Amino acid sequence: MDEELFIPIVMFICIAVVFSLWFYFRYKARLATQQTFRLALEKGSELSPEFIRQLGEPEPSKDKDLRRGLIWLALGLALAVLAVGIGEPEATGKILGSAAFPGLVGAAYLIMWRYGARKE
Repeated sequence: MDEELFIPIVMFICIAVVFSLWFYFRYKARLATQQTFRLALEKGSELSPEFIRQLGEPEPSKDKDLRRGLIWLALGLALAVLAVGIGEPEATGKILGSAAFPGLVGAAYLIMWRYGARKE
């Protein structure tokens, strides 16, 4: 087989492995939560709605959009710096076009963080 064919195959396998691991560990965390509920009920403890809500799904941080926005903006900026660093006019335009996507997603997250309804 061609060596150039291995690159996209390995890339897609790596993406599949990352997503599989993410789903697996998320499943394990939820299973542990359910076992905690089951153990508490077997011991005769009363589970208040606040306790169930707190243990079941942690409340997202109020600055979640800020963090996501900064990460996306940094990714867009890194691509833009890469485009300028390459110096070839044909490649620079394409990479700057690619850098616009994460940059604009980051800007949208920052707008949502600034003007969205946040719990204090």
